[in-house]
Amino acid sequence: MDLHLPDARVHWHRHWLASPAADALQRTLREDVPWEVHKIRMFGRQVDSPRLSCWMGDPAARYRYSGTDFVPHAWHPALLPLCAQLATFCGARFNSVLLNRYRDGDDGMGWHSDNESELGPEPVIASLSLGAGRRFTLRRREDHNRKAEVTLGHGDLLVMAGATQRLYQHALPKSARVMGERINLTFRWITPGT
Repeated sequence: MDLHLPDARVHWHRHWLASPAADALQRTLREDVPWEVHKIRMFGRQVDSPRLSCWMGDPAARYRYSGTDFVPHAWHPALLPLCAQLATFCGARFNSVLLNRYRDGDDGMGWHSDNESELGPEPVIASLSLGAGRRFTLRRREDHNRKAEVTLGHGDLLVMAGATQRLYQHALPKSARVMGERINLTFRWITPGT
């Protein structure tokens, strides 16, 4: 399904990963990934991010986000075939994935764009959701009244491409109604040496 945001390319593929495969992947990642609390810069100071995270990818896929340099952990074996499958599906290359683990509705992600220079001018971001459904919101940078919202469920894939990161911001709001855990994987291409 196309989200029909002006000048953006955002496609939502419900149940892209079938439930049994999504269940198994969520269990594996919950147990095997070296989860950590990343430091992020907010209002000029370093704070703990409100979620657990892990950066994985090719050795050269170093990434600078929110004032912190991230050196990737080696790929988890369960993610390499998934990365190849997503690359074929999206017609794009991926050399890294940011995994975020939202333990419950108290964990979230504020408004931001994935527009770091390492990603290039029109990055393709393939975002796979596992676990509890969560609201995902997008808004135009210059006009916050232009927005869209979807509830990303277990096995859903959201692909953002074209000028989406330049023109829009996105967020995963906190919610008292969410009781379950969600793991999100955002596959991307990092240009080495930028």
